[in-house]
Amino acid sequence: MQVTFVTSNLGQVDPASIDDYIARGGYRALERVCAAQDYAQFTEELKTAGLVGRGGAAFPTGLKREMAIRAEPEHPYPAPESVPERYRLSSSFIVCNADESETGTFKDRLLLEGDPFRIVEGMTITAFLACATVGFIYLRGEYLLAYERLSHALRVARARGFLGKSILRDDSSAPLTTSFEFDIEIRRGAGAYICGEETALFESIEGKRGEPRAKPPFPTDKGLFQRPTIINNVETFANIPLITLEGAAAHRRFGTEKSPGTRIVCVSGHVRKPGAFEIEMGTPLRYVIEELAGGLKPGRKLQAVLIGGAAGVFLRPDEIDVPLAFESLSSIGATFGSGAIIVFDDTARLWGVLKRLARFFRDESCGKCFPCQIGTQRQFEILERITGGKSRKLDESAVSEVELQILRDTGAVMKDASLCGLGQTASSAILSAFEKNLVT
Repeated sequence: MQVTFVTSNLGQVDPASIDDYIARGGYRALERVCAAQDYAQFTEELKTAGLVGRGGAAFPTGLKREMAIRAEPEHPYPAPESVPERYRLSSSFIVCNADESETGTFKDRLLLEGDPFRIVEGMTITAFLACATVGFIYLRGEYLLAYERLSHALRVARARGFLGKSILRDDSSAPLTTSFEFDIEIRRGAGAYICGEETALFESIEGKRGEPRAKPPFPTDKGLFQRPTIINNVETFANIPLITLEGAAAHRRFGTEKSPGTRIVCVSGHVRKPGAFEIEMGTPLRYVIEELAGGLKPGRKLQAVLIGGAAGVFLRPDEIDVPLAFESLSSIGATFGSGAIIVFDDTARLWGVLKRLARFFRDESCGKCFPCQIGTQRQFEILERITGGKSRKLDESAVSEVELQILRDTGAVMKDASLCGLGQTASSAILSAFEKNLVT
């Protein structure tokens, strides 16, 4: 059901006012963690809470912090003279992935625009636990208002002693911490979908072409500038102050045993009230579509639902009673992804949708690995041939088994051999439409 946990400040505070944020409990979590000086306690709290990444990968957040804290860089950055000194001196980095380029996703923009100080506090708490002195917010370039509000929030936080050197120091008394310093910089993306992938994002911040790195090593061992790096999505960082202040039980009072907490879902397409809604994990998809998003327009019938964005899967009308929890979605071959839910009624021409998805992945492939570079091109060519031939109109005539098998084979190669998630999921939505007989 719809709740307000992470979104509790939206519409309730002036996003430009740090005093409004503090009045609603802001920075109490940071004060608590700095005063306790117990790194293990708060890392364990995150593990107990069961918080997982809200960007799509769903990796356990507490485990990621534990891995980064224990990691030791094997060697310094190979070209230290080309890297600013403040980066060389940081033993680790904190990165917020605010690129949000997944189709149908706009939840991070709402948090960045409406509650920027919570994101900053979440990153600062994480920096304290990981002993990091530098953080980055990699922001989608089109998010102009978010950039303005984040920039303002960073300036104000520095002026009030919540960022910079001697964080939380009061000149009239002893500092709460002995030597805690941390600052955040904003890096703006340039429209590359691939830079939503964490290692491609690192390459971009380092001034290189945005291409993914081979794994291992993983970011918690060697990430940005070859240092241990904790990277999380905006919504994930927004959960950190709440769990740190209120404890794991506050997070676990929502959701299911295996999927605790809340999730912001973005509903778009053929619904009467599209928007972003924070729901309790385990809420049925039908409830989200029919109650929160207002259902379909009168006289229309549901044809399909694309969940997880372009890299997600299609669901049939008879599958929308599935609870929106990781274990439930996994049981029907679906994924929560970034929380995007795109609804198609009976007026939608799904052949055209599939062709656009194929074109999107073809255009966004970085080209570093051949399975993705060539596979996405061939996938588009096959769909273009199917939908563009003079002898077949869209949504007419059956696809031959030969054509379908070529699509399956192409998708299998991309899934098994691509370097990163873009190529590995480029065929998932398209193949799911065929597997569920949404197109023939």
